[in-house]
Amino acid sequence: MSVFQSRIAIDLGTVNVLVHDQGRGVVLQEPSVVALRNDSDRTVIVEVGRAAREMYGRTPEQIEVMRPLRDGVIADYFVTEAMLRYFIQKVAGRMNLRKPVVMISVPYGVTSVERRAVREAALAAGAREVHLIPEPLASAIGAGLPVGTPTGNLVVDLGGGSTEAAVVSMNGIVSAESVRVGGIHLDDAIISYIRKKYNLVVGEPTAEAIKIKIGAAAELRERLEMSIQGRDQVAGLPRTINLTSDEVVEALQEPLAAVVNVIRAVLAKTPPELSADIIDRGMALTGGVALLREIDTMLTQETGVPAYVADNPIACTALGAGKALTELPILQRSLTLQ
Repeated sequence: MSVFQSRIAIDLGTVNVLVHDQGRGVVLQEPSVVALRNDSDRTVIVEVGRAAREMYGRTPEQIEVMRPLRDGVIADYFVTEAMLRYFIQKVAGRMNLRKPVVMISVPYGVTSVERRAVREAALAAGAREVHLIPEPLASAIGAGLPVGTPTGNLVVDLGGGSTEAAVVSMNGIVSAESVRVGGIHLDDAIISYIRKKYNLVVGEPTAEAIKIKIGAAAELRERLEMSIQGRDQVAGLPRTINLTSDEVVEALQEPLAAVVNVIRAVLAKTPPELSADIIDRGMALTGGVALLREIDTMLTQETGVPAYVADNPIACTALGAGKALTELPILQRSLTLQ
């Protein structure tokens, strides 16, 4: 591989796309959102990323703001291709004559059809060569776990569209489970809770703001409060309420229970020798939902395995994919990345 060959790693998430450029680190983090205008004879892409995210819920009917990925996999191939092209060109440069070698993270257990769709979309978007790596393995590498040793390492990747728990050893995944519950589903749970309790309709951006500002997985010592604006379901007029962190904890109980069940399922099928390592080392939490207050405490109580939030959890998958790209010959001996 040429020294001058651009090599980039992409964490292609349901909520955010992170791009790691070799030598520069994580150089891009933008929402995986695209704004489209439906003309009479064709569909035109208006904005991509952060600019498109700011348009969410604020556009006329001829402009649609959408996420081309759902639950970590491609839901709209052509829009995903356009989004990838935008991000690759933004990092590698539009006039770069050398097409980049790209490593993309994909959810564990995706079908061969879904893997092929990701690879073909990246090639069509301007990549010269595409490698795929399971997200839990990339997250474990990015979190600094000793994945190349014969010891058990438990990583829980709490993403925007799904949660994946995996035991990693000798550069491979020993056991893994996933559930399609992530940050978006936590937002939906908050929206549903407010609608049922207060007859108030709020949008996804408001629910996400609630999750970030006062969200928690367990009751906090100091209760947080936030003023919420929405539309009254009965009167149809704007109304304001005060929401507390305790109410958000109640709203998130069901989706977080699904996360606990996934971790328990992985632990149940982990070999005994590796289970002992996991008890000693604990579980590393990565992904955006790992930043939810008290989630490490809640998971420790529910599973009996010490949980801790990895450094820079949002960037772990992108960092790990970037490192995997530099160590491709080593990883390919124990894992088929392509």
